[in-house]
Amino acid sequence: MARLFLKAPLAILAEGAEGGLVVENGRIAELVRSGGEPSAPVDETVDASAHVVLPGLVNAHHHFYQTLTRAHPAAVDKELFPWLQALYPIWARLDPESFRLSVRLALTELLLSGCTTAADHHYLFPPGLDRAIDIEAEEARGLGIRVTLTRGSMNLSAKDGGLPPDSVVQDEDEILVDSERLLSTLHEPGEGAMVQVALAPCSPFSVTKSLMEKSASLAARFDARLHTHLGETEDENRFCLERFQCRPVDYLEEVGWLGPRTWLAHGIHFTSEECRRLGAHRVGVCHCPTSNAVLASGFCPTAELEAAGSPIGLGVDGSASNDSANMMEAVRHALMINRLSRRSASAMTARDAIRWATEGSAACLGRADIGRIAVGAQADLALFTLDELRFSGAHDPIAALVLCGATRADRVMVAGLWRVLDGRPVGVDLAKLRREHGEAARRFA
Repeated sequence: MARLFLKAPLAILAEGAEGGLVVENGRIAELVRSGGEPSAPVDETVDASAHVVLPGLVNAHHHFYQTLTRAHPAAVDKELFPWLQALYPIWARLDPESFRLSVRLALTELLLSGCTTAADHHYLFPPGLDRAIDIEAEEARGLGIRVTLTRGSMNLSAKDGGLPPDSVVQDEDEILVDSERLLSTLHEPGEGAMVQVALAPCSPFSVTKSLMEKSASLAARFDARLHTHLGETEDENRFCLERFQCRPVDYLEEVGWLGPRTWLAHGIHFTSEECRRLGAHRVGVCHCPTSNAVLASGFCPTAELEAAGSPIGLGVDGSASNDSANMMEAVRHALMINRLSRRSASAMTARDAIRWATEGSAACLGRADIGRIAVGAQADLALFTLDELRFSGAHDPIAALVLCGATRADRVMVAGLWRVLDGRPVGVDLAKLRREHGEAARRFA
């Protein structure tokens, strides 16, 4: 593969790369110091003097299908449990065509915001949509974005004491057979993987203890990761106490999930002692600041969790609780919300928020080959310009992306290939996608 030199960026989030970087064979081959030149000839040089270069952003928690039900009248202005109860019957109408469009739009939206790797938590498999994860893999490969596809599941319906209706749950055997199939056929282990699979029973209030235990055993057999929602609301804490006679973190340990293979979504309502336990076991936590604010779920104790040893990542969460899928927007919200919750402007910096959205999220997904600009790392890069009015007068280009509110990347590279050029996704007809997705979404009114 040709050697590409990104020359003299306006700013770059890497020490010793002020002069740019060289990409070869899908990896970062060389960092170039200020005023320097590559150590060997290159085949192409890209003038990056107008660009701020970040590692590709990594979205550690999402629900792609929810792009079909943004700002839905049945669910707006509700907190988590009533919000879910309003939307479950609507989501039960998902079909392969509408689902495929929801995934394509979500991934395109993420790419445009500078995201190069996305983890999706899909747990709805109504009749006819049994191959939902396969559809996600096909769409991701077509767009050239990396994904961790978590095979979600729900098997505890309202009639058995759970939250979801019967129409959206599956039985345990069906879930485990499909989980093993996906791990056997789609999961790519090792560095450079484009598609990985994790197992993700949805939440304590929608799955049985048996399914949690068997999913942990299956993930261990395939050296795959585990994911679930935990500690999102006080309602969840009360549910666990009533059904399992313990709090969510105790439950996590009881079912064999308290370990470095696990990363959690939200993690809001943990005590200080629970934060220490999670950190000691290196359980990752994906912070979802926007949806936490929209649903008024609370503040994630990120400082305590990180100090205890938990990797902290960042996620946009579902596009019906965000109601966006923009990673740069999530980075800005993380900064603002964490300064507010900590009551300190100095306790959280713009670079901290970017770190969560890159290295932190990568750690949650168990990957050391993405989320940073370093020799040998995957060439996943997000390039932003500062030519909009909002950036005029900004003196720190990297901080400006967060503080001034960057929302759209000019160029995005995944595995050494351009996937966004001049602010447009390569190979995607945006007008057609918007029209077709909009038509599909109207069926969920």
